[in-house]
Amino acid sequence: MSAMCNHCNHDGAVNPQMRKALWAALIINMTMFVVEFSSGWLSGSVGLQADAVDFFGDAANYTLSLAVLGMALRWRTHVAFLKGVTMGLFGVWVAGSIIYHWYAGTVPPYAVMGSVAILALVANIVCAVMLYKFRNTDANMASVWVCSRNDAISNIAIVFAALGVWSSGSGIPDLIVAGLIGGLALYGSVEVLRRVKYEYATTVPQSVQGTGD
Repeated sequence: MSAMCNHCNHDGAVNPQMRKALWAALIINMTMFVVEFSSGWLSGSVGLQADAVDFFGDAANYTLSLAVLGMALRWRTHVAFLKGVTMGLFGVWVAGSIIYHWYAGTVPPYAVMGSVAILALVANIVCAVMLYKFRNTDANMASVWVCSRNDAISNIAIVFAALGVWSSGSGIPDLIVAGLIGGLALYGSVEVLRRVKYEYATTVPQSVQGTGD
């Protein structure tokens, strides 16, 4: 947890490399949302749909991060709180989708699952590498890093799920990996909100007090 307590102490400073990395990640995530959601919808893969919605959520996160990048730390912390809550709601949505497709008995095509998941994995690794050195800047950038890390793990899981669907002829592996993605979202939500709680308890009150003097 010591790394989570490392935060930048120059509120308004904007790192040009950080901004460039966020823009690149935004474009990659929006592109992959379109590719993965359409593939998941047409194939009936809950895992791909869940990961696609996560791509869209990440794109929204990057947009928010760019919007508040030059603002005071307390505003970036407020945005991180919003993102943490959103990640938790996403986990709940995945749970509902799993229940629906369990009863529907959906069996997605493994070839589509595997190929799209590998493409998504490459995209997320690129994003994770670009954002890695900025992950301890503040709660906002920490949440961005957590999203990219979780997505890469999810893509690897979908590849294995595709192998499971191929070998078993059942959609259960797809539902299992969708559950993993939802669980990662819930875990990431807790991780981000813990960082937010720390910054609210330390830096944010000091900033508010300073503005009132």
